[in-house]
Amino acid sequence: MNPTQRTYIAIDLKSFFASVECVERGLDPLTTNLVVADASRTEKTICLAVTPSLKAYGVGGRARLFEVVQRVREVNRQRWYRSFSHRLSGKSCDARALEQHPDWEVDYIVAPPRMAYYIEYSRRIYEIYLKYIAPEDIHVYSIDEVFIDVTSYLLTYRMTAHELAMTMIRHVLKQTGITATAGIGTNLYLCKIAMDIVAKHRGGFYRFSYDITSLLKYGAANKLEVRVKKHSGNKSVNAAERKADWWLFGGIYRPVWLEAKPQIRIEHIAVDAKMDGEMQLYTELKGVKGKEKLTAALHPLDGTDVCSEVRMWEVGHDSVFAHIWKNVEPWTPEKPRLYNLIVTLRNEEGEALHRTSVRVGFRTVDFRPRDGVYLNGTKLVMKGINRHSFHPDGGRTTNKELSIQDALLIKEMNMNAVRSHYPPDEHFLDACDSLGLLYIDELAGWQNAYDTVTGSKLVKEMIARDVNHPCIVLWSNGNEGGWNIATDKLFYRYDPQRRHVIHPWADFDELDTHHYPAYLTGVGRFTNGYKVFMPTEFMHGLYDQGHGAGLEDFWARYTAHPLFAGGFLWAYSDEAVRRTDCNGILDSEDYNAPDGIVGPYREKEGSFYSVREIWSPIKIKPLQLTPSFNGRFLVENRYLFTNLKECSMRYRVLSYPSPLQSRAEGCTVDSGRVNLPALEPGETGYACIAAWENPEIREKFFSKGDVLELEAIGLDGKSVCTRTYPISFAKSYFEGQLASLKRTGKGCCVNEADSLITLCSDWVDISFRRNDATIYSVLRKKDNRIIPLKDGPLPVGMQMKLVSLSARMEQRGDAVLCARYRGGADSVVWRLRPDGLLKMDAVLLNRASGGGGFDDAFTDNAILNFGFTFSYPESECTGMRWLGRGPYRVWKNRIPGTNYGIWQKDFNNTVTGESADKLVYPEFKGYHANLYWATIQGKQNAFTVYAATDGVFFRVFTPDEPRGRQDGIHTMPDFPAGDLSFLLDIPAIRSFKPISQHGPQSQPGTIRIKKGDEGLKLELAFDFL
Repeated sequence: MNPTQRTYIAIDLKSFFASVECVERGLDPLTTNLVVADASRTEKTICLAVTPSLKAYGVGGRARLFEVVQRVREVNRQRWYRSFSHRLSGKSCDARALEQHPDWEVDYIVAPPRMAYYIEYSRRIYEIYLKYIAPEDIHVYSIDEVFIDVTSYLLTYRMTAHELAMTMIRHVLKQTGITATAGIGTNLYLCKIAMDIVAKHRGGFYRFSYDITSLLKYGAANKLEVRVKKHSGNKSVNAAERKADWWLFGGIYRPVWLEAKPQIRIEHIAVDAKMDGEMQLYTELKGVKGKEKLTAALHPLDGTDVCSEVRMWEVGHDSVFAHIWKNVEPWTPEKPRLYNLIVTLRNEEGEALHRTSVRVGFRTVDFRPRDGVYLNGTKLVMKGINRHSFHPDGGRTTNKELSIQDALLIKEMNMNAVRSHYPPDEHFLDACDSLGLLYIDELAGWQNAYDTVTGSKLVKEMIARDVNHPCIVLWSNGNEGGWNIATDKLFYRYDPQRRHVIHPWADFDELDTHHYPAYLTGVGRFTNGYKVFMPTEFMHGLYDQGHGAGLEDFWARYTAHPLFAGGFLWAYSDEAVRRTDCNGILDSEDYNAPDGIVGPYREKEGSFYSVREIWSPIKIKPLQLTPSFNGRFLVENRYLFTNLKECSMRYRVLSYPSPLQSRAEGCTVDSGRVNLPALEPGETGYACIAAWENPEIREKFFSKGDVLELEAIGLDGKSVCTRTYPISFAKSYFEGQLASLKRTGKGCCVNEADSLITLCSDWVDISFRRNDATIYSVLRKKDNRIIPLKDGPLPVGMQMKLVSLSARMEQRGDAVLCARYRGGADSVVWRLRPDGLLKMDAVLLNRASGGGGFDDAFTDNAILNFGFTFSYPESECTGMRWLGRGPYRVWKNRIPGTNYGIWQKDFNNTVTGESADKLVYPEFKGYHANLYWATIQGKQNAFTVYAATDGVFFRVFTPDEPRGRQDGIHTMPDFPAGDLSFLLDIPAIRSFKPISQHGPQSQPGTIRIKKGDEGLKLELAFDFL
């Protein structure tokens, strides 16, 4: 402790006179509506004290009695208006009873002052202070307030100033029933300020302002000091906000400011603007005398004046005004039309006294039990994500630029909704309003709730700030048990739009928000139930899991049900904080926070594009291009409000060369417009390539094209989604490329030794082991270098036993090695051509018994991977260039979002979501879909492999497991042995639930072979030059 610095405590008895009157009547001073005033002196008499619950209705502490009468009358008029039956059926002066019965009338007690009682209570409380503090250190400021110098007592009691203050306050409450508040500071002024501010605000996720006009010393220097507590003095605040599954920070991460306000002002406005232009305007005014008027003007935010209009009303302290604005356009997430509402308070002469403005959108939100959530009469399907207010460099302190960036990225994924675990920064709600994102606004409370007094205050604060945002369609009272049911009704009290309130993860009030459902959830609920359902968390994206992986199955199942209202993925970004105390590493707290669909600096993961395709509002039905293609294909309109005629589509026909050609890059051989049908939301119809009737276009398409690219453009002119479809099948593509190969050779030969058989050409020598027919070595002759591809083909997902191995020469100069097997493989034929190209033709699964010789099944019961694998040292690889789906790796249940093209990736060892160093996306290692060819780039040992079989998955090495994973449990399914694999099936990756609880696309494959089956072919070619 600084020996020269003193510590003071200011203690104030809360609404002292009114509290004494309540205690004397056996009532709770915090919940009883009571005013101390001498009514015999007429209603102009000044009120000496007002209880906190009555102040909550806007009654000032020094109001005149007639102002109390007027204010309560206005409050009851509002309660009558908001009641379902427009009838007040009872009355009470207890705040708790009034919360439980919104159709009751607010009543209050007028208690005549009794100074003798107040003096006696003050004396008793002073005696309690004396039990802790000597009289010379107690400075009595008034009958209900003291300043105490506790500097020399803190060591004596071994307490902090906060602990000593709370000890005395609790003693006062126990002995007298009077509640006190305290402030702590280094001088009397600061502890007075601290007492007032601390008494007025708790909760870190809510903005806070304070009027210090009466405390300023005009003409003199004023010292302002802000005291921020990392841990609240209220246990329920700590439980709701800090015992949570997210990063916990100290400091200030919501706006806090001190301000001076005009005496006569518009304190607050709340707007209920319907889609047809009808508006209810709720105003809270301060200092008005009853002769003022309000005017309102409406202007489109784009600056036009087509809806500009002025209306004037006479006002009271709180007033509700109604008006119908003509020619307004409704707000939707697809056309987020906004207006600026300017409200001006004027005196009798029409002079402006105070003006405020708010952005509004005209839309009608209603929840219909056993039906859905509706916006402007249209049933919503929310494609949402959960987003934390977070950035690695600022923690929970963000800015407008970041909010806009996040909103744009969310829109880029074709999402239309967002949820958080607390009220977000207001600039994020502004971005949602402007860009068109629906929002679920949530009172904080992660599995623990605020107490009723604190929660009630924070509900009011949250709604007062956010009530006018058109993006908000639902309120949420806490998360996963973190709700206080006593505050549910307050949402309807403070929100004139009466938006529905949910309890996320609960089946509550006709809306089932169950978290992380299984595909077949559940008994009597979701697709098997009769309530509206909307999982507010699902497809948990830990590391590379969830999000787009498996989403297609869940989404198809849910959207087929009429009671589905949407779902919210978990979560938007990896919460990795830049640890300045750990040399600047990015720390995601092991497995607790790497669950974003983008990285901490908004790096896009593979699921970003998968979700973008699955949730595209312009959906192309499954399409396979054959010579019969006539330029037409089916599209579905999955918008909610937009006709497809307002959108557009364009196509490109692309030609992609292989390394067998001298041309290195792809080119566009044709491009143009696609005619979209005029489809209403939910309808399906045919789109067609505009110039398809031109025979030259058709000729280019089939003779020169390898890939058809279709890009859908939304009504805002931005790309919605790009999809690609192969025109050339793998075998025909390879044969066409092979025909252009200029390299030749004199011929091949076969060299046989005791343990090896070698196929030789002028270019390469390939040696195979006699005992298992696997590659032993590859020698490139031009530089006498070993290409380290070897130890394959080894079976994956099956067993095979070598039966015979024979080599021969063919007339055209090819050297051939034929291996025959029992089991999953029938044969593998290797053919080395004089030009140095090595072909592999394998026949699989063509015999029901596998040729015999197996006691058990010769394939895995549940097929995760199936094909062949080889070895290639990871240390020799520097990158990969390939034609196929890319650029991201895939899983069996996450192929959407990848497109056909030529892609390049330099080697990286990125572990998805693990951000200790630096994230480089796309990840290099993993499965790559629909291989046509791939060049493994190395240190002078590169080679290219071609697939002449459609649908081959190319496995490239094995990704590292995250170091911070939970209990060492693998986050990914097992990869095959070896390093490079060519597979006809691959595994799915799980989400929060095991694979068995995912949909059909996530399940392992099965194999059944019947007599007469031709089997499967796996045809590859290797070029080591």
